[in-house]
Amino acid sequence: MYRKSVLYGALAGAVAGVALAGADIRRLLQRIRDPALAGHSGFLLACVAGWALFSLYWETEARKAAAARSSESTGSRAIHVLLTNAALLLVILPIRGPGRFLPASPAIMAAGVPVEALGLALAIWARRHLGRYWSGKISIKVGHQLIRTGPYGRVRHPIYTGLLLMYAGPMLVTGGWLAVIGFGLAVFAYWRKIRLEETNLRVAFGGEYDAYRRSTWALVPGIL
Repeated sequence: MYRKSVLYGALAGAVAGVALAGADIRRLLQRIRDPALAGHSGFLLACVAGWALFSLYWETEARKAAAARSSESTGSRAIHVLLTNAALLLVILPIRGPGRFLPASPAIMAAGVPVEALGLALAIWARRHLGRYWSGKISIKVGHQLIRTGPYGRVRHPIYTGLLLMYAGPMLVTGGWLAVIGFGLAVFAYWRKIRLEETNLRVAFGGEYDAYRRSTWALVPGIL
């Protein structure tokens, strides 16, 4: 409760500070905003809405998760959260950077929205099959079973596939090299998490997991 009070107090202070310095912040935003996105903010807002929907659904479903029998350290989890949050900021903020890797094309920007929507749908589909065995932390749940239904019949980490598509969508919309760096951070974060998670699952399920691993792909069938 104390930690929540501190967090809410900090957020309230931040909001008050933004209100007091509103004019200065608006001038700053005008200087750092990517002019290539002018007139196309609807695509970026759609991507932000997709991430907001994802967050709400994830938090709601997290309450149904089974108790953990073992889980990764707080420090390891913090590294993952830091990497993924930094990645999201880099792909979604419409700021000037060291040039663009994509032309400022409305068609390319528009394509980013269905890419993110596809990732969101895949992540939710996989999450529903994983059910109470899902966890934000790498963990083994009480009574844990190896899920092979739905997308898990072909791919071992379909939620991560969906999430990477959700990063790729706004990257196409913003189109700058900062977004590419952000997407690279997300790829590294989930590559790291996959390695740790698969080590954990081998310990928990032994030969059963090795057989499952040989018959599936990590992220994309036929490719990876």
